[in-house]
Amino acid sequence: MSISRARFLAGAAGAGAALLAAGAGAGPAQAMQRGPAQQGLTHRGVVYTVGAGETPGTAWNAARMRRDLRAIQRELHADSIEVTGDGVERLTATMAEAAERGLHIWAQPTLGDAPEREILDHLAETGRCAERLRRQGAAVDLAVGCEFWLFVPGIVPGADALERVENLLKGNVDFEAMQRKLDVFLAKAAKVGRSVFRGKLSYAAAQDDRVDWSLFDVVGIDYYSYHRRPAQYVRELRKYLRHGKPLAITEFGACTFRGAPEQGGMGWYNVDYSKEPPEVNEGLVRSERTQATYLTGLLDVFESMGLYAAQAFEFVTADAPHRPDDPRHDLDMVSYAIVKPIQDRPGDPASNWHWEPKEAFHALARRYERARCRADAATRHRV
Repeated sequence: MSISRARFLAGAAGAGAALLAAGAGAGPAQAMQRGPAQQGLTHRGVVYTVGAGETPGTAWNAARMRRDLRAIQRELHADSIEVTGDGVERLTATMAEAAERGLHIWAQPTLGDAPEREILDHLAETGRCAERLRRQGAAVDLAVGCEFWLFVPGIVPGADALERVENLLKGNVDFEAMQRKLDVFLAKAAKVGRSVFRGKLSYAAAQDDRVDWSLFDVVGIDYYSYHRRPAQYVRELRKYLRHGKPLAITEFGACTFRGAPEQGGMGWYNVDYSKEPPEVNEGLVRSERTQATYLTGLLDVFESMGLYAAQAFEFVTADAPHRPDDPRHDLDMVSYAIVKPIQDRPGDPASNWHWEPKEAFHALARRYERARCRADAATRHRV
């Protein structure tokens, strides 16, 4: 079964952080000064989710995917893309296109609410594709999955992801039993990943997950903290470096309203889905500037620490259209995407649509382009 709403709009990361640690401050992050020994990020990119969509019009589409990846490479100036979601054919086609464009690929299959055997088989098939691309010369890393306690049935009580989040928020969980089950499934997934893939292996964990990182080559964290000062982010992130392995930020982002960074991975919760059409909570004020400032502030922190990779969450959330004339139904306001879907016929689920860049897209593009120019200049100097 597919997880819609862009893998539940990263709510798992927010739920985990809110439940287990979640430090929050009250001001935008500012740039950190990078020391002379630190060389910035190795890979800068964006999360690109493939999936069945909530309607046929918002489902993955090969032609649209190719246009999106062209924009990610040429307009966003990313050198990396996190290809995530379910459906081996969709994942395979998207990874192959990214390889053709010379992008570094973070392959992260995420099949949710399916039997354990199906999830592991889905991982194995995706891993074999990633290995073929790697052998052909593509730069590929494989993550065995994302926040298994949310997406794999049986680790946390609940029939689906929504029920699991609610049980976590209400404390209806035996956390020690949850940890034991998570450890067992992680070990199984790592074994499957190693059996089909010879490159770097990782896993995308929520911030406060307890993970045996000896199973993996790269530490992967979905990161949604909010602090008053950059030094607080650095202090928090350093604990992930204690494992002596590269650190990849597999998701970072915020929704598109004032105060969204403080809500971290739970910004999506500001919608009443019991109404038809779904309605944004009263009082939210759209702010693309807020989203852009938070993302670039965090990016500066990651650069200052010389981390392995950072993937902004996410490129587009097709099922959350922008309604500039109707704020109560402007679902893009509670989306983490850096582009906004615009329907040809607003309010019609069957409408065709296109996307337009948000301020966050332009802000990241400027940073990514500068980094690429620096890398090109360094290459020319070495030659």
